[in-house]
Amino acid sequence: MSLIAAARRRTANNSASSAASFEAPFAAPSSVLPGVCVGVVVVGLAVSAWAPHDRKTWLLEVVWVLIGLPLAVLARRRFPLSGLLCCLLAAHALVLALGGHYTYAQVPLGEWVKDGLGLSRNPYDRFGHLMQGFVPAILVRELLVRTSPLRGSRWLAPLTVCACLAFSAVFEMFEWAAAVIGGHAADAFLATQGDVWDTQWDMFCALIGATVSLLVLSKWHDRQLTRLAG
Repeated sequence: MSLIAAARRRTANNSASSAASFEAPFAAPSSVLPGVCVGVVVVGLAVSAWAPHDRKTWLLEVVWVLIGLPLAVLARRRFPLSGLLCCLLAAHALVLALGGHYTYAQVPLGEWVKDGLGLSRNPYDRFGHLMQGFVPAILVRELLVRTSPLRGSRWLAPLTVCACLAFSAVFEMFEWAAAVIGGHAADAFLATQGDVWDTQWDMFCALIGATVSLLVLSKWHDRQLTRLAG
């Protein structure tokens, strides 16, 4: 029995070591990871800005990156972000940059998926709105855990999802304002592709993204926040 117990302890230690080594690049706020993420986003923006399909659409799509990236850099010392959040924000920025370059309705990757699955529309817009819930969920969760009494509360997840849905609704109103002001010139930005329920689909995708993000990443996020606090 003692041999079995020792084997189990070794297995548990090996599993813990494997998990720690997997998470190590994402964990330390003093690591080079934030700088790498910033560099990747800057390069992605530069490539995206090179001869985009429509300059105005590009600007509307990446404006969140142009605002958020400087804020994250300026707040780095006072409010360093977890490695997981840095990577997610960088990935989201690249999704926005790609959509801005081609417009969401014409992204080649979406066209390949459309042709391969026999879809009626380019699905890259749907993927973008899934990300609009998936990534902000971790951002909102990190802000709430670190700046409010909600850490460990059962209300943390529901309020995070509500915040993501609120952001999605604000983004849809932003799109509506762009359509009113720009008229047909805003069609590429809206990327409705003839779907009268596009707004509802966008918000539903954000809801799914936020929910999946919390279910899949919350425990990993908690471990990183513990290290960050330490």
